[in-house]
Amino acid sequence: MNATMPGPGLRAVSAAAPSDPATILIAEDDDGHAALIRLHLQEAGVDNPIVRFVDGQELLDFLLRRGSGPHRQSGRSYLLLLDIRMPKVDGVEVLRRMKADREVRKIPVIVLTTTDDPRVVDECYALGCSLFITKPVDAEELFEAIRRIGLLSRIAAAPRIDGFDTQRPEKP
Repeated sequence: MNATMPGPGLRAVSAAAPSDPATILIAEDDDGHAALIRLHLQEAGVDNPIVRFVDGQELLDFLLRRGSGPHRQSGRSYLLLLDIRMPKVDGVEVLRRMKADREVRKIPVIVLTTTDDPRVVDECYALGCSLFITKPVDAEELFEAIRRIGLLSRIAAAPRIDGFDTQRPEKP
């Protein structure tokens, strides 16, 4: 597992689990990877609600409350596990659009991807990702990475997301 230092968006709290656990959003187009992530989270004892998205557009529609599909709920906390290489809208563009929105930008984003290009890592941190993890090829290392994310989801506080007008830019 290759992880770089955490960025903004995550803050440690006491070892007790939050009273209203964050919903874990998994943006992963590969069915096998998504199933492994979900399985490893469950094996690590994570019982947070999990919602999976197969492409970046589906995720953005959920977050920005567009289209006819499901939308994020006001007053909930979310934690996003984001793949970079996705169809329709790639993960870097998803991150860019999320962090441009005054409500959605509060969501902690953990990039979990096979990409290890230092320019992409730098760009993701510049855009505001909380943590960048390169997916290991070895199954045991992947389990360990997901287990650590699961632990993080139980001890880190994620901000609640409110507001309905997600497209209006924030005033300086």
